[in-house]
This record gives sequence, C-alpha cells and structure tokens, in this order.
Amino acid sequence: MRDSTVSLDETRARREGDRRHAPVPDDGKGRKRGRLKLLALLLLLASPIGASYYTYYVVRPDGRTNYGALVEQRPVDSLGGVPVAGGVSTLGELHGRWILLAVAPADCDEGCRRRLYHLRQVRLTTGKERHRVERVWLLPDAGTPDPQLLAEHEGLRVIRVPGQAIAANLPATATTTVSDHIWLIDPLGHLMMRFPRDADPSRIKKDLAKVLRASGIG
Repeated sequence: MRDSTVSLDETRARREGDRRHAPVPDDGKGRKRGRLKLLALLLLLASPIGASYYTYYVVRPDGRTNYGALVEQRPVDSLGGVPVAGGVSTLGELHGRWILLAVAPADCDEGCRRRLYHLRQVRLTTGKERHRVERVWLLPDAGTPDPQLLAEHEGLRVIRVPGQAIAANLPATATTTVSDHIWLIDPLGHLMMRFPRDADPSRIKKDLAKVLRASGIG
C-alpha cells in the first residue's frame, strides 16, 4: 500500500514538473501587431488632416452627429480645366486650403445663386480662420457667368470643367445631381463631405468649424 502511495505521489510530481517546464506560447506576434496598430494611430493623429478625419470617423460622443455626409475619401486635386475667374485651373493649385465647392452652369439659376451666397457667408463666419478656406465654382458648360454676379463674390475661383469629369469625381445620391450639393475638400485635395440639397448654412458652418479646429493646417 505504501509503495502504491509513493508511486502515485511521484506521478503527480512529474506532471507538475512537466507543466512548470512546458514552453509558453509565443505571443510576440500579437504584441508586434499591437505595437504596429498603436504606431499607425499615433502617425495618424500626428497628421493634422488625420486628426480631423479621426475626430469624425472614430471619436463620436453620444448624440453628436455631423450634418454633411462623409463620402469615400478620394483625391480630386487633378480636377480642373479652364480658369474663368480667380486665376486657378485645377483644385490642386489650392493645395493647403479647405475648399467649399459648388457646381452649376454659367447661367446660374436661383438655387445656384443661393449656394454661392452660402459659400461666401459660411466662409465669412469662420472669422480669423477664413484665410484657410477657399470657394470654388465649377462650370460644366461653355457659358459665361454674369459679371455682376462674380463682382458680388470677390475671391471666388471659377473653373470650367468637363461635366463627365465632375460627375466621375463628385458622387451625388440616387435622388440628386452633383449640382444640388455643396462639397467640402480637405487641404490635401481629398473629397471629404457632401452637404444635402437645400443645405442649412448654419449647419455647414458647424461642420466646417469642427474640421478647422481638428486640423492644424489649411
């Protein structure tokens, strides 16, 4: 009986020893992946533009929503054509500035005039930050804008751009056209936001103020 007890104790001891000396699973790969994710986040936040996108896409306190629709980020800085007013032929020439953009034919109906007015007023309401914001009107036709209208919008950049190029770069909704919207482009030349048809300028202003605060450039 004593021999059986000793044998059982030795077996238990060997098992305990095996467990103590068993190799620990290597989680080095997991730690490495975690470090890479952290580094990527830090690099993102180190970029002023990255910080503004992070504010919108990740840091979203309960009850806080943006007015404009966040659209798929895409470069639109090559969008351009013939300069009509303001001396630039592509959006890329405004690199480093936030761009409020409208699209409309040269005859500019009531809705077009209202959107141009909103572009001007929203920019003015940013106060000392207004130098960071440009206004652009894209013309998809061969017409000539009313000189009196252009005089009312000093500093407005007007570029004649083929309609197909505009439609390919600025995605409207299933029930709207590209001309129905006001668009926001970031200082790196990426499309960021699409405001709804008949947009409320006071709500556009709030969205613009948020990205201006979050971004240290532009």
